[in-house]
Amino acid sequence: MSVEVQARCEVLRELLHAHNHAYHTLDAPTISDSEYDRLFQELLSLESRYPTLKTDDSPTQRIGAPPLKGFKQVQHERPMLSLDNAFNAQDISEFDKRVSERLQVEEVIYCAEPKIDGVAISLLYEQGRFVRAATRGDGLMGEDVTANVKTIDAVPLILQGSDYPVRLEVRGEIYLSKAVFESLNAGLIAAGEKPFANPRNAAAGSLRQLDSRLTAKRRLTMFAYSVGLVEGGGIADQHWDVMQQLKTWGFRINADIACVQGPAACQAYFERMAERRAELSYDIDGVVFKVNGLSEQQTLGLLTRTPRWAIAGKFPAAQGTTRVLEVVYQVGRTGAVTPVAKLQPVAVGGVTISNATLHNFDEIDRLGLQLGDTVVIERAGDVIPKVVRVVQTARDSAARPIEPPQVCPSCGSPLERREAAVVLRCLQGFICPAQQKERIRHFVSRLAMDIDGLGTKVVEQLLEAGVINNPADLFSVTVDELLTLERFAEKSANKLVASIAASKSTTLNRFIYALGIPEVGEATALALANHFGSLEGLMAADETALTEIPDVGPVVATALEAFFREPLNRQLLQQFQDLGVHWPVEVPLIAHELPLADQVWVITGTFSAFGRSELKDRLTALGAKVSGSISKKTSVLAAGEAAGSKLAKAEALRVEVMNEQTLIAMLEEME
Repeated sequence: MSVEVQARCEVLRELLHAHNHAYHTLDAPTISDSEYDRLFQELLSLESRYPTLKTDDSPTQRIGAPPLKGFKQVQHERPMLSLDNAFNAQDISEFDKRVSERLQVEEVIYCAEPKIDGVAISLLYEQGRFVRAATRGDGLMGEDVTANVKTIDAVPLILQGSDYPVRLEVRGEIYLSKAVFESLNAGLIAAGEKPFANPRNAAAGSLRQLDSRLTAKRRLTMFAYSVGLVEGGGIADQHWDVMQQLKTWGFRINADIACVQGPAACQAYFERMAERRAELSYDIDGVVFKVNGLSEQQTLGLLTRTPRWAIAGKFPAAQGTTRVLEVVYQVGRTGAVTPVAKLQPVAVGGVTISNATLHNFDEIDRLGLQLGDTVVIERAGDVIPKVVRVVQTARDSAARPIEPPQVCPSCGSPLERREAAVVLRCLQGFICPAQQKERIRHFVSRLAMDIDGLGTKVVEQLLEAGVINNPADLFSVTVDELLTLERFAEKSANKLVASIAASKSTTLNRFIYALGIPEVGEATALALANHFGSLEGLMAADETALTEIPDVGPVVATALEAFFREPLNRQLLQQFQDLGVHWPVEVPLIAHELPLADQVWVITGTFSAFGRSELKDRLTALGAKVSGSISKKTSVLAAGEAAGSKLAKAEALRVEVMNEQTLIAMLEEME
């Protein structure tokens, strides 16, 4: 290999980086596509002939690398915070009032920009070279997606200029343009595959491909929106100026970024972007306002997981008008029958909607909905579209009432609607095909029997092959039976059989929860196990005895009594025990004698000694009721690292807050 070849590679890399910057950042290409392709192919050819010349930051590395086995976890050097939301002008005004009062100024200057509906990313540069990309994750830990992000042309592999810090973390939003999204979905549909629901889901799915060569084909792009870690160099003291620095270093920034002063200007910018939303080439779901001065940001500080100096103004839920063509019925895991409206397809918020949930027949009555009606539907973020109201003036003579089904659409069994319940329910449980798969999936899930290796596809294979018909059948599955299924080798078959065998030893509360009894969640299952101490005691209890338990009301008691009265369910329970499923015999506990009886706890943040679900189990076992929201009735907030807005609310309500160290000491003393 000659010195001339090495020099030529260096020249080609510099040229291609410069042309990439001009095309993707400045939107001002300096050469034709064909000339760029010629230079790229020349470099690719030289690197193929002389592999030692290939560098990690070469433009040729954007084509992707061989598949990874999985993503490594990455700890962010600075937490990636989330933003509080503003839903109207008053929310924005109140945010501005809090900021101006804390800063003791009349009017605050904000940096405003569209809120891209994509995937947050952290990019780390050392000595001007791209070294790592990580997803946001939980704000403290993310996934290393470096190989995938390398394929994105808008992400510079080498920074432009020379005045950048030695170590620089740049944060941004990776997304798919509307045009690329439509092209991607058209290709998936043509190939007989399921299309993505929206550009954000498509971007997230593309970024998490283990094969970066697939990511490269998805044509992702990125806007930078801030910096995190800065070491060994200076940064501007105004957010606006920081963004201009990022642009000179090779990053794309949004052309609609602007400085505004005071709440009225913020609202005007918000309304302007809302009007322009449909014409943009990418999806946005709101506007972000950040205090422009970095020193003022420091003064304002943080609220655990959200900054006091920024807020996201969210656009109202997207709505559309269409017609209800028919109503179909879906059967869920617990047998609940949900009516779903089949709609004349309509575009809402950039997504074509053809289905909307109707929840239950009480909701249909509330809406006054009939078949053939014109309706207003609403879609907010990833929420399933719903019918908001009927356009009564558009109803014609062809409209007709929606009659509740009398039998299960899956198994044909009579449906039941118990007193005080709002849903129709099929009571055939594991016999009903629609419930069978979902009930088994629930049975093997982590919080239930926790059978490792039994994912959805394996459950489907076992059912389709007739190897199992109910969850008890799992405990008699053999290695030979698994070897007849696709993708099973001897090692994986032995591993799954061993995992199933290990799960036979469980706890009574996990087993009760795994049964998937309607209305019985983790906390109720634990309360039942503590109260009765045995499955036999629970099965023998009538509704009166069941309602004596603090966590069990009339609806839950009715569901429990009905489940254990059903002969097929009793046969299934006997089958479990015959196959060796067992748990320690518990001494029944009297709820009011437990140390945390009558206390309401809320959990927030991340804990190093245990997961949140484990902590919930331990607190519930001690008699506490664990709630998901803070209120005046909350006794204690268990706050781990990076606790969110719940911590601020607890402090405002003067609720006791217990950190992890104090919590561990309390648990060790009580357990």
